[in-house]
Amino acid sequence: MRERLAPVLRPFLVAALGLLLGVSVTAFAGENPLTVLAIIAKGAFGTPYDAGMTIFYTTPLIFTGLAVALPFHAGLFNIGAEGQLSMGALGAVLAGLCLPPELGRPLAACGIGLAAFAGGAAWGVIPGWLKARRGSHEVISTIMLNFIAAGCVSYVVLYQIHSTDTQNPESRRIAEGFLLERFPLFDGAPVNATSLLALAAVVLVALFLSRTARGFEWKATGANAVAARTAGIDAPRAQMGAMALAGGLAGLVGMAEILGNTGRYRLGFSPDYGFIGIPVALLARSNPLGVVFSALLFGALQKGTAGLDLETDHVTRDLASIIQAVVVLTVSVEGILNRWSRRRKA
Repeated sequence: MRERLAPVLRPFLVAALGLLLGVSVTAFAGENPLTVLAIIAKGAFGTPYDAGMTIFYTTPLIFTGLAVALPFHAGLFNIGAEGQLSMGALGAVLAGLCLPPELGRPLAACGIGLAAFAGGAAWGVIPGWLKARRGSHEVISTIMLNFIAAGCVSYVVLYQIHSTDTQNPESRRIAEGFLLERFPLFDGAPVNATSLLALAAVVLVALFLSRTARGFEWKATGANAVAARTAGIDAPRAQMGAMALAGGLAGLVGMAEILGNTGRYRLGFSPDYGFIGIPVALLARSNPLGVVFSALLFGALQKGTAGLDLETDHVTRDLASIIQAVVVLTVSVEGILNRWSRRRKA
């Protein structure tokens, strides 16, 4: 048991060290690092509402963390989660506007969720196909598709489904009866069933990778695509499947936003959830279960650092970006040293 848990727990112990190092930077700005750490902890978990907002920020990071971690197992680097979640959100709001208002909440939620997943999956399979069939590097294609998605979504929201009751860049609102109920435990914070869906996605992805033949094929392709082809595995299909599923997971961020928060598409609703998903996956070492704790750390930083603007004189919420960078660098250095140590022993 200890041997199984050690590889999973080690990155988070190192991440805790990175967190302390990141907070210690505030000493150079004239602030007490312990005071800053206490402000962050209080802002993230001080009240039920604060804890709810931390969970609210964590939920999309679980989806995008999985969207980056899953292709890693197939030997791919998905930097397109931001575009994929945008297309998922567009699919969700279009479905919500098309469904009849008298449709019950459960059926509406299923339909909107499927539309969000399909929108993200359709956008994810494009770079997967380009990689598998044309040899295009997925990093380049996913970056380009992020910009294309932003342009497409802006056009549809501003010129096709723009709200008539506001000048803000946002779509019309879906039926009120479609919105998911918020959990009363968190004093009005927008925490709802999509958080449970994120945890269910983690379990399903973990089981898929560890207990299914298709998951083994994806991991074999990521380990050595040439050897996988020699063994009879359809590596191109594995790459396309991994990117499609990753895009669908990122698209579920759109479902969480439309059904669980605003009820409409607002341009710029994502504070770079897709890009933050990259360090979330890196910190978790692409382990689906580790993504939960990694996303919780980054979600707590996003919520907790908001209070620094008011409660400190020299530190702002931008400290979250510094801490995230230090944590990722610390974990990366630990991984490099660990591999170097294994090579020396070999």
